[in-house]
Amino acid sequence: MKMILAIIQDKDANRLSNKLIDANIRATKLSTTGGFLKSGNSTFIIGIEDERVEEVLAIIEKTSQSRKQFVNTPMTLDLSLDAQTPLPVEIEVGGATVFVLPVERFLQF
Repeated sequence: MKMILAIIQDKDANRLSNKLIDANIRATKLSTTGGFLKSGNSTFIIGIEDERVEEVLAIIEKTSQSRKQFVNTPMTLDLSLDAQTPLPVEIEVGGATVFVLPVERFLQF
């Protein structure tokens, strides 16, 4: 048995949740916050048999695609520089960060 931790952008969370339900895969969804953009994301905790791990990973990959997004660069507080207006910078967001961990023991009460 394995435990899969999948951290995905909130925009993809409902689609992933629906696909997991369709595949009869149980998951716990936690609302979390990313450190880089300080934006909302969701962490899915999935306990799954070894032979279904690749199926789950394929569902996550299919529903959690990266995309381009514009963010404003932070303004500097350095007074020696001319006044600068924050400019939008294009970055890649989304996708998924996935950890597959071995489970030594599984209990359900």
